[in-house]
Amino acid sequence: MRHFLDINKTDPADLRAMIDNARAMKDTRAGLPKGTPDLEQPLKNHIVALIFEKPSTRTRVSFDVGVRQMGGETLVLTGSEMQLGHGESIADTARVLSRYVDLIMIRTFDETSLLELAENASVPVINGLTDRTHPCQIMADILTFEEHNGPIAGAKVVWSGDGNNVAASMIQAAGQFGFDLTFTGPTQLDPEMVFVEEARAKGAKIEIVRNPEEAVKGANLVVTDTWVSMHDALSAQERRHNLLRPYQVNERLMAAAAPGALFMHCLPAHRGEEVTDTVMDGPQSVIFDEAENRLHAQKAIMRWCLEA
Repeated sequence: MRHFLDINKTDPADLRAMIDNARAMKDTRAGLPKGTPDLEQPLKNHIVALIFEKPSTRTRVSFDVGVRQMGGETLVLTGSEMQLGHGESIADTARVLSRYVDLIMIRTFDETSLLELAENASVPVINGLTDRTHPCQIMADILTFEEHNGPIAGAKVVWSGDGNNVAASMIQAAGQFGFDLTFTGPTQLDPEMVFVEEARAKGAKIEIVRNPEEAVKGANLVVTDTWVSMHDALSAQERRHNLLRPYQVNERLMAAAAPGALFMHCLPAHRGEEVTDTVMDGPQSVIFDEAENRLHAQKAIMRWCLEA
């Protein structure tokens, strides 16, 4: 069963094949109207269940459009409709859905929900996001970097801010794609060391540098994310802002990176907090290419899962 649960659980050769396939599919669509189906219809007669326990814009739209472009159909289910793990066990839900659909994507809170779903499903399961990791986003980020700056292997990536779920997947990717990563942020918000040690064991240079200007020296890519989650209490949000203000990505920080360095943010962004408008809208920013590439990367992931 080809589940796509995390970048570190997928063979590097398969990850590379997905990136290359995503690039090829994007190139094939160049110039076509957005509603035009792909010339290939690899998901024809396939139904994909999209489960959202967490609200979503990019994940929902990009998966839905991707399935339709490839000739398939989607079934969108929200947490309030399903009560996943409450009215019925996750294991039983997985077994039932597997009788109806060909592929399941889930965007949820607790990683254990994803893992239990995958363990009991007889169709592939894709991690659309958990509180611990966000592998689909990082696949889009790598596709975006390579479109602009060539192979990511050997590059230096700097993550500035909170060592959250997106940062975790970026660290995993460093070990799988062969790039180096420097995390700069407050000690209280360091990424999980299990991810750091695993990437180091695979040969990636993973550093933690507290001074952001020092961290970005020689960086080919600077990445950040929101400082707070939509679910954080106001008191927690204030504490996080106080901790993270020194790690805002602004013109001064980007100027300290390598010439031609790119800026990425998975969006939505809180402009003026983790990043300034001048960086978001500046020449180094590729945030909207990055957002578009969620579509192409996820199409390649779905094809890989279904061997289509």
